[in-house]
Formats: sequence, C-alpha cells, structure tokens
Amino acid sequence: MLDVISQLIAETHGFKHVQRIGDEILTGSGGEALSLADELFASDVYQARMCAVHIYGMLSATHDTAYEALTQKVVFDRDWRVQEMLAKAFDRYCADIGYEVAVPVIRAWLSSTNANQRRAASEGLRIWTSRPYFRDRPDEAITLLAALKADESRYVRTSVGNALRDISRAHQELVRAELRLWDTDDPTVLETHRSASRFIR
Repeated sequence: MLDVISQLIAETHGFKHVQRIGDEILTGSGGEALSLADELFASDVYQARMCAVHIYGMLSATHDTAYEALTQKVVFDRDWRVQEMLAKAFDRYCADIGYEVAVPVIRAWLSSTNANQRRAASEGLRIWTSRPYFRDRPDEAITLLAALKADESRYVRTSVGNALRDISRAHQELVRAELRLWDTDDPTVLETHRSASRFIR
C-alpha cells in the first residue's frame, strides 16, 4: 500500500494519474479492490483518498458497500479534490445503472442535506444534456438544476449556475425561459443567475 501511495503522491496535478492507478488496482487486486479502497480512504494523503473514491465509483453500481462509502464517508471529506472525484464517481454510477434509472437517485442527491452531495450531483453530470436521457429532455435537466438556484451553499450555486450555462449553449431559449421566472431581488438567486445567463444574448 505504501508503494501505491508513493506513486499517487508523485503526481500533484489532475485526475488521470489517480484514475489510472485506481484502474490498475481494480484489474489486479483479485477481488480485493474494495478493501484496498477502504485502506486508501483512511490515508491522510489526499491523492490516496481520491484514488479510493475512483474505485468506489467504479464499483458503486454493483456493490452496495461501495455506493454507501460515497454517501456515508466521502461526502464528508474536506478536501476539494476528493469532492471533485466524488462528482466523477457519481456520474460513473449514473452511467452504469443508466441515467433514466438513476433519475430518482439524482433527485435524492440534489436534495441531500449535505452540500458536497448536492454539488456532486450538479457537477458530476455536466454537461447534463450530453448525457443519455437528459440529451432528449433538456427541460428536465434545467428544472432539476434550477431547484438549487438559492442553495445555501455558494459551492453548490456556482456549480448549478455553470451547469445551466453549459446547457444554454444548445438550449438558450429553454434556459432563458427558466431564468425569467427567478426572483433576482434575492442576492443568492442573482448570483446563480449571473453565472447561468453568461452565454445568453
């Protein structure tokens, strides 16, 4: 395990290095990847925890314990890079079970009391309308995201605004119609609105 952590520490930028090592653990662990992920997540080294989250995400659709690790442990990690990996892990889970099947889970994550979990759902599915199911239902993606326009967490609102801005590139009228409904006298809503409307003429 120390050798793995040393390899992870060697790279301090980006996610591909961490994901590659995680994939190597998944293919070479002989079924012990989940327990190795637990060991990595217990580390003080953020790259090790990132790697653990990647492994959890890859296993989450088929292993309840891996999914529970995301919702019961990872969402409480204080490192932003670990939270970035959580967003990727959640998208992997949704892709593996199918985005349409995942809609109730996406709704649950977006309504979580944990800001990291809400943000992981918003951020992980970007660009939302490039994902199967939402590609044909941009209005549903917009509605789901818009529900968090006044979220108490600026971290979440920033993700929501950016996700809506992404969608507006291909669905400007739909996003514009949604934004017209917002009460921009509320400063938190106004902040999200500014991000979401950046590409709208």
